[in-house]
Amino acid sequence: MKKKAAVIVLIFIGLMVIVDKMVMPLYISHGTVKVVPDVLNLKYEDASSKLSHAGLTAIKSYHVKYLSGVDSNIVLSQMPEAGVEVKPGRNVYLVVNKLEKPSFPMPDLLGRPELDARETVARMDLKLQNVQISSVTNSEENGRVLSQSIPAQTMVKAGSAVSMIVGRLEVSAEGMKKLTVPDVLGMSLDQAKQAVADAGLKLGKVTTEYSASLVPNTVISQKPAVNSYVSPDQLVELTVVTSE
Repeated sequence: MKKKAAVIVLIFIGLMVIVDKMVMPLYISHGTVKVVPDVLNLKYEDASSKLSHAGLTAIKSYHVKYLSGVDSNIVLSQMPEAGVEVKPGRNVYLVVNKLEKPSFPMPDLLGRPELDARETVARMDLKLQNVQISSVTNSEENGRVLSQSIPAQTMVKAGSAVSMIVGRLEVSAEGMKKLTVPDVLGMSLDQAKQAVADAGLKLGKVTTEYSASLVPNTVISQKPAVNSYVSPDQLVELTVVTSE
């Protein structure tokens, strides 16, 4: 009987240990798991308050880079995510935009094509305030940036306003005008020179060609051809007769 009683006592003690170590913790912890609420797109203060009411703690953190046009007090993401079960008092990290706009060196736009410069300004999150046009005579400067309002390498922040001047090749009215080459064939060299000048053109190279039958200094060939349309800077080349 004593052995049976001892066995019963041991069994009872074992059951009590199991209840104390396993069953009671499960019973006590039941219902203490917290579900993380959704606080995305809320103001940080409101998100923190909502988490606090849920028995959780908000911890502010910042986005890895500044986001242009995004309020720095709005929750962009959270960790753990909404719906996850966690222990009471768990930290929930709320990511917001950086407060300060980052500074960076102003890019060098000089000599770049206008489109390239515009794309660079947009990519750097700068504001192109004004683009002025300046006449140029050098074709290599046509359509390229001649100057910028903020010098290259100057430290600027996103959203800073910048202006630039772009070259435009301007052709004068005289340069656009076409002239007609006069007919000087058969004229003397002096007569031909005068006719070329009267037409607004300039005399170019004069070559000679021997002929025993034609009058010396008579024009027998011209280039460009008679009645050709040429620019004012076009030279008229002549070939005249020589008796030697």
